[in-house]
Formats: sequence, C-alpha cells, structure tokens
Amino acid sequence: MKKDIWIVAIILLGLQLSVKAQYVIKEADKQFELYNYHRAIELYEQAWKKKETMYVAARLAFCYKMQQDYKQTESWAALAVAQLHSKPEDLLIYAKALQENGKYSEAKIQYDKYQKIDQKTSSELIDRWIQSCDSAVRWMKDAATVEILNEKALNSPQSEWGAVKNGTDIVFASNRPSVTSTKQKAPFFKFDDVKLPNREVDGFTGACYLKLFVKKKGDRITDFPVVKDKSYHIGPASFTADGKQMFFTMSTVPEKMIYQKVAAVKGKLAIATTGIYYTLKDENGNWKEAEAFKYNSTTYSNGDPFISNDGKHLYFCSNMPGGIGGTDIYVSIKNKAGEWDLPINLKEVNSEGNERTPFFDLANSFYFSSDGYVGMGGLDIYVATIKKGQISQPINVGYPINSPQDDFALAFDTDSSGYFASNRKDGMGDDDIYRFTKQKSAAYQLKGIVFEKGTGLPLTAALVTLKREGGSQLQFQTDATGGFKFNLDRAADYELSGEKTGFRNDLASLSTKGLPMIAVNLTKDLYLEHITIKKAIRIENIYYDFDKADIRPDAAKELDKLVKIMKDNPTLWIELGSHTDSRGDDKYNLKLSQRRADAAVQYLINNGIEKNRLTAIGYGETMLLNKCANGVECTEEQHQLNRRTEFKIVKQ
Repeated sequence: MKKDIWIVAIILLGLQLSVKAQYVIKEADKQFELYNYHRAIELYEQAWKKKETMYVAARLAFCYKMQQDYKQTESWAALAVAQLHSKPEDLLIYAKALQENGKYSEAKIQYDKYQKIDQKTSSELIDRWIQSCDSAVRWMKDAATVEILNEKALNSPQSEWGAVKNGTDIVFASNRPSVTSTKQKAPFFKFDDVKLPNREVDGFTGACYLKLFVKKKGDRITDFPVVKDKSYHIGPASFTADGKQMFFTMSTVPEKMIYQKVAAVKGKLAIATTGIYYTLKDENGNWKEAEAFKYNSTTYSNGDPFISNDGKHLYFCSNMPGGIGGTDIYVSIKNKAGEWDLPINLKEVNSEGNERTPFFDLANSFYFSSDGYVGMGGLDIYVATIKKGQISQPINVGYPINSPQDDFALAFDTDSSGYFASNRKDGMGDDDIYRFTKQKSAAYQLKGIVFEKGTGLPLTAALVTLKREGGSQLQFQTDATGGFKFNLDRAADYELSGEKTGFRNDLASLSTKGLPMIAVNLTKDLYLEHITIKKAIRIENIYYDFDKADIRPDAAKELDKLVKIMKDNPTLWIELGSHTDSRGDDKYNLKLSQRRADAAVQYLINNGIEKNRLTAIGYGETMLLNKCANGVECTEEQHQLNRRTEFKIVKQ
C-alpha cells in the first residue's frame, strides 16, 4: 500500500513539474519572439531543469548562437540533435558551432550528416564547409610565424575595427560612447512610422552608433573631428598618402526620404543606407565639409572605402544591383576631368558571399575579407595580386591571422606589420583591433601530447589552445598520436589548455622568461578526464561541524577548486549532494543535509557561477560510507567521514 502511494506521489510530482515547465517555456517564448535572448536563455534553462526536451535544447542553442556564445551553442545543440525528432537546422547549428570553436574534425562529421538529411542547402555550399574544415586543420598545423597582440590601448568592451595610420595618428571606428557625449547609451537603419531613429542608440544592437576615434602618439583617445550633425554610423576611414584627403563610410537619414518612403503610413519600415563621403584638409589643417560620393544611393549601400595613395583609385564594397553576391568589391577611377568613373565590379575576387574591407599594401598586394571562399569560419582575410590589370586567384592568408571567427579590415603600416580586426575568443569585447608583425623564425618551440587521464591513451582531434599573456591565442588540433606543437616568443608567459567533447578541460602554465637566446624546445603534456554523467565525485575535505551547515574555511578552499572547474568548463551543470552522519533524527538529518547543500551552492553562486547550472540535493544519512548507521558506536572521525559533499555532472 505504501509503495502504491509512493508511485502516485511520483506521478503527481512529475505532472506538477511538467506544468511548471510549460509555464516557464511560454514566458521564454515571449522573450524569444521579442529578440530578448538574454532573458529567454534564463527562462529556457529553468524549463530544462524541470523537463529536458528537444524543443528547449534547440531554442537555447539558437539563443546562444545569436549571442555568439559558441561554447554554449555547441553544448545545447549537441543535446538537441541527440534527441528524437530533432530538425536538420539543429544539426547545422551544431556543426557551425563546432567549427566556430575550432573543433574542425567534429564539425566535418556533422556537416557530412547534414548533407545526407538536408533538402534545401546546395551540395556545393556544404562541400565548401567540409573543405573549410580540412583546410583549417592544415593551416593550424602549418601556422605562419606571426606575432599577434591585442591593442588594448585602443579596445574596449564594445566593437573596434578599421584601424589605419594617418601620419603618427591611429584612426579607427568604434561603437563605444562618444568621448564628448554625456549619454552612455547608444534602430539600426530600419525604423517605423515617420519619426527619425534615435541619434544616440542603435536599437538593433542597443549600443552606440559607429563613430571615428583617433589616438595621437602619446595621447589619449578622442573623437575624430568629422561631420556629425546629420549622421548615424560613421566609419571606417581611409587616407591618401599625404594625409590631406579622407574617405569614410557614413549613414544619414534625409527627412525627404522618410516622408517619401513611409508616406505617413504608421508601422511601415523605412530603410536608410550607408554611403561614402570624402573631405579635404584646408590650409589650417582642418577638415572641410564632407561631400557625397556621386554613386551613393538610397536603395543600396556603399562602404569600407580604400583610397589609393595618389587619390585616383577608390575601392569599396557595395550591395548595388548587378553584383555577384551579398556585398561585392568595386573600384572607381578618377578621370582626367577629376570626376569619378562608373564603378567596376572586381569579378575576379567577388563570390556569392560577402566581400569586405579592401586594402593595398606597400608591395601592391590586394587584401580583402570574405565569407564566400574556403576558410576557417566567418569572414577570413584573403590576398591577391594585381599586375597589368590582371587579378590573381585570391589566397587565404592562413592561420593565425585568420581564426574560426570573423577576421577582417587588415591594413599594413610597414612592409611587415599592421592591424586587423577580429571577434576571436580572447578579445576584450565584440570586435577588437590586433597588431600583427611577421617574423622570420620562432624563438622557441613547444611540443606535447594530450592523454586521457586514467588510461594514459593519447587523444586524437583534441583542441589545444596556447594563450599568451597580453597577446593573442593559437590553437592546434592533435594528430593521431595526440601530439601538438606551437612556436613561442621570447620573454612571454603562456596558459596552455586542452579540450575535447566529452572530457573535462586541463590547463597548464609555462614561461619563456629567463630562457637562453638560442633555440630551445619545451615539452608540456595535458591530461583530459572523461566525463561520466551523474557519477558522484567526492570533493575532498568538505566537512561540516556537527549539526551545522556553515561553510568552514577549510571547506571554502576545496569549493574554490570546484569554482575553477566550473569556470574552466562553462557548459557543465552539476548537482551538489550533501550527506550527514547517522546521529540524530532521520528527517532532521535530511533537512540538515539540504541546508548544507544549499550553502555549498550559494558559495558557488557568490563566486560567479550561474544559478541555473547548479542543483542542491540533501541525502541525509541515506548513503553512508561506512558501518556507522543508527545505533552503531563510531569515533568522531568515522562520523565526520559521512558528513561530506559530492558533485555529479548532469550536463556537459
């Protein structure tokens, strides 16, 4: 009879949790439809804890994708595709997340699966994705000897890109708040009704509009002095060799266009475009009023200008009619009358994708970014040569200039160094500006092997990341022997990490400070522990005083180790289980253990671990580790052994 009542209670509890989950999902869906992905994630994760469904996992994968958090995207997409009735688009999100995370071998497997079940995407496009995975692995193994440093003096938590030198000044675009503006908040180019969009805040991103900034040698960053009264986005910019002429991208919203397009029809969208503008310096060194490029339009956008040193060739990107892909690169040549000729589509470099940010170096090599060729992921940087009017086949500049994320806006300021922009993982914010310097040879080389902890077997296709303090990061996919290698700089500190799906990350530190000037080979191995879902892992030395739930100082030190594990493995969810000894009333012990588990969870939350990733369960005296049950005499040490905390990984 008692057993039957227990079964009924479980069923009722299951129904209650299901109802609660459906309510939370309904609220999450509302936020999802409003594009409020941050709030939707919080609610969907709460729903997942109540009931694990394919729908919730797929929604979480999409939300994290939109926030460009590809580690979380990968984790949730993996859960979605593992369940019945998952959709091809979920598999594609999973494959792309793996690629964005540099797990190219795993991404290739998922692209192969997607190709077999998808009926919409062209086989040529999927083949290009698969080729990109193969090429990326080769490029990482044959990484160019380039020093890459994050330009922290230019970057912020917002987006910075398009850095170019004008004399000794560095001019760049950013959507950080204006230096002179007192407003800290900053619709894109779509807005409804007949009202102008907010001039301070881009409603699509919630950030400021792009503006031009300048950092003078030895000085702080200031607003670049250029027209602002009628503009929304401004930047990037390009200068002639003498620094007296500047071309830049700018968006304006002429009021005439608003009334013509919207015609006072409430709710209808108007779309503003970006255009190219140019200005000259007057005799006092001030910039004159900007003039519009004659081929700007209210029906398509022009942007990313690059002006040749002599000011006679203007290269730019545009989505004007008649192009090959999304945005193409064009060139307009100034004729003898001083007028700009009709733009010419550079068909030799344009693809069905998007081409952006054209640039010529001092040797007349032509650089641009594209997502329409075989690449590492997102926008990659390519180079071509132009000789006697003939443009060569574009070549991917390879790793580490390119990464699994967006890499663009490369600009040389010497024959071997310059700037580019990227939203790679180790940045300070959205897009960051990086300084690159080509090197003839590496100072030192690091080699190692990734092993499975416990078995000692080498792990193939593990992703190893080397991050230089104050610099950029390099990645390497281990070969069949589990081996990896990196080039190292002199007098630098590094953090080395290894990761593989289904394993806990491992980290190590190393330094080249104090090493001799001659070439030295260093060795460092990594050990990844296989994750077993719901296997109890004891946290050593997490003990409680008798009849207490307080976190003791010795316990806090051990919980700090768990905090580190959670931060090093941001997709893990855990259950913290607390246990008591047998002394005292059974029901009381159950409540006491719950208080202890709650205290441990709260400690993790107080130290930066998200609440949704944690579950506290008190087991009371139901899982003793020794003979010390009710009525059995034991020492204090034996009882204390049972007053413990364990954790189980419930999601990886």
